[in-house]
Amino acid sequence: MGGVFGRHDSHKRWIYGTKIENKIVEAMQKRESKGSSVKSFNTIILKFPKIDESFRKCKAIFEQFDEDSNGVIDREELKNSFSKLEISITEEDLNDLFEACDVNEHMGMKFSEFIVLLCLVYLLTDDPAALHIKSQIGLPDLEATFETLVDAFVFLDKNKDGYVSKSEMIEAVNESRERSSERIAIKRFGSQV
Repeated sequence: MGGVFGRHDSHKRWIYGTKIENKIVEAMQKRESKGSSVKSFNTIILKFPKIDESFRKCKAIFEQFDEDSNGVIDREELKNSFSKLEISITEEDLNDLFEACDVNEHMGMKFSEFIVLLCLVYLLTDDPAALHIKSQIGLPDLEATFETLVDAFVFLDKNKDGYVSKSEMIEAVNESRERSSERIAIKRFGSQV
């Protein structure tokens, strides 16, 4: 799931595995061509409280998908939920999406993994005809949050390959520290720094 979570710097040697991953990378690269409103890592950090608040709203959606109320959405529950919402998806794409979101590989999506699913649905249904799908799942209310996450990804993906590598993440954090240190120095000592 490199398109969302990143790979090590050696990801170039890795061959894209699934159609869904290819779609994710393609969607991210398309989105990256529009640029990012995020200008620093600190901007992302400052948005955490609002993002956290929005994710709490996802709990109700999660509970609708979790038919047996065991705290985990299994493959069959995901399939049933998509069917109820009239979201047409091939068995192969459903399996790929499920595996991509089942980060811990315990054959079920916990709440945090479900958030990844919602973000992917948001990202992959980026055409006007998909508005019905987004509203069925409740994504319009969460659109600003997912847009912030996509925007943060675009900012972090420095080489615009659809992945965020460890080195890109470190670069963003270090760049943010340098800017913060410079601003603090300017505030303390004036413009003579």
